[in-house]
Amino acid sequence: MTLPVVLRPEATRDLQDARDWYERQQAGLGAVFATRAAQALDGIGRFPELNAVIWQDVRAARVRRHPYIIYYRILTDRVEAFAVLHASRDPIVWQVRA
Repeated sequence: MTLPVVLRPEATRDLQDARDWYERQQAGLGAVFATRAAQALDGIGRFPELNAVIWQDVRAARVRRHPYIIYYRILTDRVEAFAVLHASRDPIVWQVRA
């Protein structure tokens, strides 16, 4: 089942902030992060049930080779990503968005 992935504004800001941080660390690294995040989002859309439920109806997918997690839920007509956060962040940060 392939579903469109819709990012909430908060998730879009999370992605932008992470990309900007990586870019400040080394030129070009922000683009690498953005590409890997896009690949993760594409995978979520193609196989939304692949990742386990971690809390209520929330699922989590890792961004390959980066310590970031995409938090999302499956709705009837789409996948809604509501947070893209560093794996070490306190879970309450994404739970209040869910």
